[in-house]
Amino acid sequence: MVAELRRGINLAGMFDRRDDRPGWRAGADELAAIADGGFTAVRVPVRWWGRADELLGPVGDLVEQASRHRLAVVLTMHHADAVYEDPDGTAAPLATLWRRIAAHFAGAPGVLAFELLNEPRMPMTAAHWNALLPMVLAAVREVDPMRPVIAGGADASTLTGLLSLELPSDDHLVATLHYYAPFRFTHQGAAWEAGSEAWVGTRWGTRSDRAAVTADLQRAAEWARRQRVPLYVGEFGALGTADQDSRVRWTSWVRHELDRLSLPWAYWDFATDFGAYDLDRRAWRHELLKALTG
Repeated sequence: MVAELRRGINLAGMFDRRDDRPGWRAGADELAAIADGGFTAVRVPVRWWGRADELLGPVGDLVEQASRHRLAVVLTMHHADAVYEDPDGTAAPLATLWRRIAAHFAGAPGVLAFELLNEPRMPMTAAHWNALLPMVLAAVREVDPMRPVIAGGADASTLTGLLSLELPSDDHLVATLHYYAPFRFTHQGAAWEAGSEAWVGTRWGTRSDRAAVTADLQRAAEWARRQRVPLYVGEFGALGTADQDSRVRWTSWVRHELDRLSLPWAYWDFATDFGAYDLDRRAWRHELLKALTG
């Protein structure tokens, strides 16, 4: 599974919108562009909570189309806010939901993995998530004993969260990290981050900047080796409001270090605010594509 996830990209904005407006849809042309661009996988953020009836069919169609382009797929549980807010009270519904998803995709074509909860965050603590994770994993295993399953740590799947993650014993479990450091650079001007307008103009690329990224990713890789678990960096990216030269340098360096450490990854993202692809022009932003594919 890790080999198939080697170079991925997130299809954000399709099934993960917080409102109920339909998102864009990746069709054969977009999936072909991803495969032809040198990627081996897509990570698909999905807001399943309360919407499984309407989403199982369309998400299933995407999984089938991706397999035709020989793209592995990671399906996430995005924006499950009720779980973050009440992990004890939502344990049973979350397990039931994953049992249903796992049963639906039990015979899915191609390589498919499930990410049990995207970016667990406050008020959910590391202790809450470490207690909930085995219950949700067990629900998947009731119907699919060998499906690759991905889990990140608390604190929004950051390095801090990864270091506090306690994984249950399972031969098909993969840990994940989301990497957006330094946050004031990657999220400058982000509409959803209070005060981020003051960060606009932050640049990146000094020797110490590069060393900080290397140290973070090395620490994550060493943790995974100690735990004897594969590590997948399911998100990294810099917002389009960043200085373009700095953005390309940061993306290239993070990708370089991930490849050096033999860590599979998925860039955030294909075609929204962080996008490496311009849907209107139906073309890659070539500097970013080069940064990602070498």
